[in-house]
Amino acid sequence: MPRRKTTTYGFTRAHGLMETRIRKAGETRGFAEARIITHWEEVAGTEISAIARPVKVTYPRGSGNLGATLVLLTTGAHAPVLEMQKETLRQRVNATYGYNAISRINITQTAPTGFAEGQVAFRTREKPLSPPPPDPALLARAAEVADGIRDEGLKAALETLARNVLKTSGI
Repeated sequence: MPRRKTTTYGFTRAHGLMETRIRKAGETRGFAEARIITHWEEVAGTEISAIARPVKVTYPRGSGNLGATLVLLTTGAHAPVLEMQKETLRQRVNATYGYNAISRINITQTAPTGFAEGQVAFRTREKPLSPPPPDPALLARAAEVADGIRDEGLKAALETLARNVLKTSGI
């Protein structure tokens, strides 16, 4: 009997070990499809996933899986932004399910740290460390404006003013 060629060498993949536990944990919160929890950033998109987390899915009595409500957790400051994007998010979630499973999305507001330490940690968008370098042509035009001024402090202030005016006006 030839030896079976495999890449696992007798080991079981972690996905196989955890699949049933993840599914059971998700089903207790109403998530028939665990992918919504495990791949939330892919389902919702980076902007929405940074400000909201899925909490549970509730189904109305006697309707099966149709007409479910997805409950999202977000901070009070992000709730209006999320409210405007509910329909887009509903379509993305339903695309994950493969049918129109979610008919409504409810938003629950909380403090930025969540109900318990580490339960919900919302990411904030990283700000650039330094502004982009200014355009050399813009710097040259700003230097022309302040050319001929002998006082160095006044000359620097005029160059800065000219740079800001030229940058914002697009001249």
